[in-house]
Amino acid sequence: MRGKSGAMEMSVGTIVVIVLSMSMLILGMVLIKGIFGGAQENVLQMNDKVKSQIGKLFVEDRKTVINLPNQIAKIKQNAEWGVSFGVTNLQRGGATGSNDFSYEVTVADASNCGGVDVGSWVRIGGKGDMNIGPGGDFFGVIRFLIPEGTPLCIARFHLEVKQGATNYATDFFDVEVLA
Repeated sequence: MRGKSGAMEMSVGTIVVIVLSMSMLILGMVLIKGIFGGAQENVLQMNDKVKSQIGKLFVEDRKTVINLPNQIAKIKQNAEWGVSFGVTNLQRGGATGSNDFSYEVTVADASNCGGVDVGSWVRIGGKGDMNIGPGGDFFGVIRFLIPEGTPLCIARFHLEVKQGATNYATDFFDVEVLA
């Protein structure tokens, strides 16, 4: 009789431990879902705010806008940085012309950077295609990564936008390398 009651106590204790473990696992999963859900919502909200800020910068005649104070991005070595920009199609409804646009970021002046390949700083978003209907806007981000050991200098970049095969607009911005 004693051997059986000991076996019964052991299995009740095991069941209690399993139930508590499952409860903790479920609570942990709910907590993680809440954290990641909130983070995703914050990122989407920031995207919308950046788009609205760029939209505010457009004036009636501007075809492109680069969202930087004084058109300069100050980037530390070995740090990633994004330069946001916008393109608007100034054609109005009923206008003829292509809605196919493309953009490319090119190095305009890197003379004081000591022969460094400044074009390699563009990590992603250096060129792309977009379809913008009449009166519509496009928003994008150019990501830069300045390698460690790059000399402290300033380089000028051009954002060249084409509509079909013709030049639509050109804008510029500078990248300053900080220590």
